Amino acid sequence: MPFKEFTFDDIAKHNKEGDLWIVIDSKVYDLSRFADLHPGGAGVLYADGDATQVFFGLHRLEVLRRPQYARLQIGAIRGQTENIKPVGPGELSLVPYAEPTWLTPGYFSPYYSDNHRNFHKAIRAFLMEVVQPEAVRCEENGKRISQEVVDKLSEINFLAMRLGPGKHLKGLTLMGGIVKPEEYDYFHELILNTEIARFGTRGFVDGLLNGGVIALPPIINFGTPEQQAKFVPDILAGKKYISLAISEAFAGSDVSGAQTVAVRDGDEWIVTGTKKWITNGTFSDYFTTLCKTDAGFVVLLIERSDAVSTKPVKTSYSSTAGTAFVTFDKARVPVANTLGQVGKGISIILSNFNHERWMVTATSLGAQRLVVEECLKWTNQRIAFGKPLHAQAVIRAKLAAMISRVEACQTWVENVTHQMNNMSYHEQSDKLAGPIALLKQFVSKAGRETAEDATQIFGGRGITVTGMGKIIENYHRTSPFDAILAGAEDVLGDLGVRQAIKKMPKNARL
Repeated sequence: MPFKEFTFDDIAKHNKEGDLWIVIDSKVYDLSRFADLHPGGAGVLYADGDATQVFFGLHRLEVLRRPQYARLQIGAIRGQTENIKPVGPGELSLVPYAEPTWLTPGYFSPYYSDNHRNFHKAIRAFLMEVVQPEAVRCEENGKRISQEVVDKLSEINFLAMRLGPGKHLKGLTLMGGIVKPEEYDYFHELILNTEIARFGTRGFVDGLLNGGVIALPPIINFGTPEQQAKFVPDILAGKKYISLAISEAFAGSDVSGAQTVAVRDGDEWIVTGTKKWITNGTFSDYFTTLCKTDAGFVVLLIERSDAVSTKPVKTSYSSTAGTAFVTFDKARVPVANTLGQVGKGISIILSNFNHERWMVTATSLGAQRLVVEECLKWTNQRIAFGKPLHAQAVIRAKLAAMISRVEACQTWVENVTHQMNNMSYHEQSDKLAGPIALLKQFVSKAGRETAEDATQIFGGRGITVTGMGKIIENYHRTSPFDAILAGAEDVLGDLGVRQAIKKMPKNARL
């Protein structure tokens, strides 16, 4: 049913206590019964008719779309049309720098094809329609992702795509057939990783089956065909969950300091020890686990049992990530669950780090670009000292720094991704460990600097969990995770330089 049309003269007749109509972006709302319930008090609602500027100085557009408020609309202003509209599923933002150059009309890139563009449009639409509502709910309530959404993700083979190109994709239908398994490359995965970070829900990014992203590669790359057939299909289908269990209270970036012990007993290993800060650990069925033996380190695939217990670890991001403290109390593990060779555990884990660090970098990049978009929008609508906030030179300087950082990050990420596309897994392990380590350090540092600038731009709203600055608050609080997960920032910088020194020609001189 079409809404009734009104004039501003009509609105002026309803501007008193118990009879209050207002206009927001050409839409007429009857707030007569709502005024006394308004969290900010009734006084601010008496805006002499058109409350558009006042409303958007206090609220996000999404507020008007909530059912309890949308039902208050009774009509529209005759001759006016809605100017402020949300970006629809799959659509691009028109805010400058809100999208990378390759998605910006009139610009070009050597890395992306029409297939990448079609994939991007489809995955953005899917994530906005299916995943974003779940992301917001889970980030707020701390609950794990629902099986219903996991099943929908499995239909498009979401987790398989997040593992990058490879043999695990053979025979799968990816994103409804938009991209064939043999066409899928690391730029498709880069698109996927940046897109899942666009909701301002950092904890949920890790809760979105990140355990599988980092724990499955050792099985795929070092497991036997029997191990792969037994475990991989159910995990990719969302029927089982898995975590990477490396970090301990005794060993973080120092992987070789791990103290969880595996002792051989016939056809079984007996595993004793603890792991900490394990992503998705609270709900995982399997744990890809680094253990110490008399013959060196080994990686074991350990199934949850009465001898394997988990409890949540409370961190500064949402518990929807399922961060856990894992205890192995003389857990018996079949020798058949050994991944790779005994004594080669460290090399298996180190080779796994490249993809994990690149993935964390990509999601950080997506989040940073979202923050830039939020700041550009806010400085356009926020009025301070009688002018838009971006009229202040100091604000423009912060925006310039934020934009420069995200564009520099984008360029380096794409360069490394191009190298990955043209290297084998072995070549990546040999040549890219240093560059990816330096890349992650650079991007995570850029992210924290951007988080600080964005918080200054948003002021008090930037430290408030809800409302206008909620995305900024979330990013400022959680951006350190990008610096810590998969290797602390300074450790990675040192690794990158050491890798460069190892490849330095012995006769290099000035």
